[in-house]
Amino acid sequence: MSTRLRLFLASFLMLFLELSLIRWLGSQVVHLSYFSNFVLLGSFLGIGLGFLRAGRPDRSPPFYSPVAFLALIGFVSAYPVTVNREDTSVIFFTSLSTSGPPIWVTLPLVFLTVAAIMAGPGELVADCFHDLPRLTAYRYDLIGSLAGIVAFTICSFAGAPPLVWFVASAGLFVVLLGATGRSVSVALLVATVAMFAYPQLTEDDGFWSPYYQVTTFESPDGLNGTQWWLYVNGIPHQRLTTAETRLAQEPYYDEPYRRIPSPPENMLIVGAGTGTDVSIALSHGVGHVDAVEIDPSLLEFGTQTNPDAAYQDPRVTTYTNDGRAFLERTDTEYDLILFALPDSLTLVAGASALRLESYLFTEQAMESARDHLAPGGAFSMYNFYREPWLVDRLAGTLDRAFGHPPCLLSEPQVNSLAVMVVGLTPDDQVCEQTWSPSAAVPTPSSDDHPFLYVDDDAGLFGIPTVYVVAIGLIILASILAIGLVGGTQVAGMWRYRDLFLLGVAFLLLETKNVTGFALYFGTTWLVNALVFGGVLVAVLAAVEVTRRFRTPPLRSMYVGLFGGLLLAWLVPTSWILSLPFVLRLVVAVTLAFIPIMAANVIFAKRFESTTEPTLAFGTNLLGAMFGGCLEYLALATGYRSLLVVCTALYLGAYLLMPRGSGGQLPAGRPFHVGVRPST
Repeated sequence: MSTRLRLFLASFLMLFLELSLIRWLGSQVVHLSYFSNFVLLGSFLGIGLGFLRAGRPDRSPPFYSPVAFLALIGFVSAYPVTVNREDTSVIFFTSLSTSGPPIWVTLPLVFLTVAAIMAGPGELVADCFHDLPRLTAYRYDLIGSLAGIVAFTICSFAGAPPLVWFVASAGLFVVLLGATGRSVSVALLVATVAMFAYPQLTEDDGFWSPYYQVTTFESPDGLNGTQWWLYVNGIPHQRLTTAETRLAQEPYYDEPYRRIPSPPENMLIVGAGTGTDVSIALSHGVGHVDAVEIDPSLLEFGTQTNPDAAYQDPRVTTYTNDGRAFLERTDTEYDLILFALPDSLTLVAGASALRLESYLFTEQAMESARDHLAPGGAFSMYNFYREPWLVDRLAGTLDRAFGHPPCLLSEPQVNSLAVMVVGLTPDDQVCEQTWSPSAAVPTPSSDDHPFLYVDDDAGLFGIPTVYVVAIGLIILASILAIGLVGGTQVAGMWRYRDLFLLGVAFLLLETKNVTGFALYFGTTWLVNALVFGGVLVAVLAAVEVTRRFRTPPLRSMYVGLFGGLLLAWLVPTSWILSLPFVLRLVVAVTLAFIPIMAANVIFAKRFESTTEPTLAFGTNLLGAMFGGCLEYLALATGYRSLLVVCTALYLGAYLLMPRGSGGQLPAGRPFHVGVRPST
């Protein structure tokens, strides 16, 4: 096998396996989907450790990786684990009981195990870098990584189960480890087939959506009928029954229609799910319903099994989209807009604390909903909000957006159940009880600080204690792991302190772009995949420019980088959101591309000059890990502030970089290391 093909396959395995672990662990370790960013950080650390280990001359092949992989999937499959996430300062919509080890035990263990697994593919990639020109190797690495993202995106779109993901990964281990590791890799392949094929063949009560593992089952509904339960990632999520049964058992579903002067003719439901809220709307004689649901698999299940056949009704039009993105793209005005329990159980991939619905409940989103109401229209939302302070935050947000308080049906003893209805004017709502705050009203969430479920007084400077403890332990584990694997090389990392700052800065820059695109175009899985693919394309473009053309001195590239960061700071998100879709896309891509391109040209030129590339990469890795943890600062300061932090870090990197004549770097020996864009 040629080195180029081997590098392509190893890079493909690296990204494909990383994404597979993030999805599968989130579905098997209950509540881990709220902390999926820690799995991503573990993957990043592991890949970097593999590169550090590849610089050791006395090492053995990375047989440890498939062994750790087999141990993880075997243990988690045999002994289901629940992350105990008890912390009232941050809300998780999940099962009401908590069990399992405390989070400060579970998260570091998952983090380190994932790192051990991902170190193997990282080492396989690094081996190929020894035999190719640096930028040529980096180029094939990026192409393989892009192919891995595309392949997993296709698997998500097709609803492929873990059997497909992990058999493909195990097969690549067989190919890449070769004859010397055949016994280990073949054992992994056989065990993987055995563990995942049996449940796939014998269990027909579930499926995989692009976001969750969904388990379904029927049960009596208590009124001589049957109902469907849907669990996602092991957590109760939706109950599907007739509108008549639901209204008899949970009359709060009727509240939005009782609090408006006249029946709505045209209605929007966000979070339509399997169709219960749509059935109830139709039972009230609504003339037309636009039903928006972010998860296409839940929408399909509702289409097939809803007992009222709500989605077959000609009065209903369905849309698979993020609710905020739908509001930004439609010009339709509605008599009633309903946010129907849109509480996701997972994060936007690559974001520390941004959930799928985070941008749906900001003050700007409430204003957008208000602007889509017809004269005499009203807005409503309901959920089991868990904490009274969250009810006050949402009601206060509606008060600010509409200029008057909403009607409120509140039952604090039932997990803070609340139904809020607010008319376009006070005359457009009919209240039995109007909201008045029970205590100091928490600050509304905003597009810059979309952390609805985090209390103002949470933890340390607004960062919940659960995150602070986990981050501290993970940073400590990362430092120890790099010291253990790097050995005597670690003492020389100070020489590459500018690379440390480059690593910190790029992780923050990537986070800002991921969250920005989620706001502009939605938090759907497809948008997220396109953003990560786009980042890799930008890095690949930087490599190609550096390979094929004479690039300006680093001083000039830093000027371009600072200019791009300043431009991103100056352009307000509200203006971008006001643009037509195509123009919004052009502006958003341009604002993201300029600093990413400049940063990666800087990294390629700087890294090419290093005399100890393995040590330099280890330093950059530690910076990248720290940057992935530092992004939790957004919980305290908002996402826009990350651009200020990025600028300060890049300025520090510029001041600390070694100088040659004319602003150029001193030349180094011909070797290149680069896995993921960590500049």
